[in-house]
Amino acid sequence: MELLFVALGGAIVGLAARYVLPGRSTQGFALVPAIGIAVASVVWVALTWLGWKWDGGWIWWVSLILAGVASLSADLVLSRRRTHSDQRMLHALTKSGAPKSA
Repeated sequence: MELLFVALGGAIVGLAARYVLPGRSTQGFALVPAIGIAVASVVWVALTWLGWKWDGGWIWWVSLILAGVASLSADLVLSRRRTHSDQRMLHALTKSGAPKSA
């Protein structure tokens, strides 16, 4: 049951990252929250396997902070790469002299 709550927390952290950072038009609406859910859940399970107690505060903090870091990082990297890729594609389609790369 606690895993569902940590997954919900990861979704909330992912949604916050999606709507706080610029560039949300460059990826789907569920991608960053899904990353938050996955990271929070995997970290939670790994920490319980390592013997951390589920009713302790540290397991919650570590799971949600790592989910936030992963969501923020993924959002920034994906937005930057998509913007760059779109610009390259626009230059290639308009034949402005930008080199094509595979």
